[in-house]
Amino acid sequence: MKQSKTKPLHKCVCEVCQQHPYSEIAKEHQAINRVLATLDEKNRRRFVGLLALQADHGGIQWLIEITGLSRNTICRGRAEIQRAEPRVVRDRVRRPGGGRQAVEKKPRRS
Repeated sequence: MKQSKTKPLHKCVCEVCQQHPYSEIAKEHQAINRVLATLDEKNRRRFVGLLALQADHGGIQWLIEITGLSRNTICRGRAEIQRAEPRVVRDRVRRPGGGRQAVEKKPRRS
């Protein structure tokens, strides 16, 4: 059986979604979380950063409640959207060398 690469949906914790789960606002929040579940971490950060730029005062706190992402992640995404980045097509999402080191080193081939 093929496993899905989507992230589980976050349940919005805002007052509107808690009190009126079938309202238009709750449906909008669910749609945002459905899109986020299909994105990799870099594009998720940028998408939420774009929403933060479009929101008025208090937009970051609003997005924290809707998406469950941290303030640092949202601010980082907003900063990435604001600065021009060279368009480089890469196969990787993260820079090389990141992540946990292997427990055992592989022997070198001669």
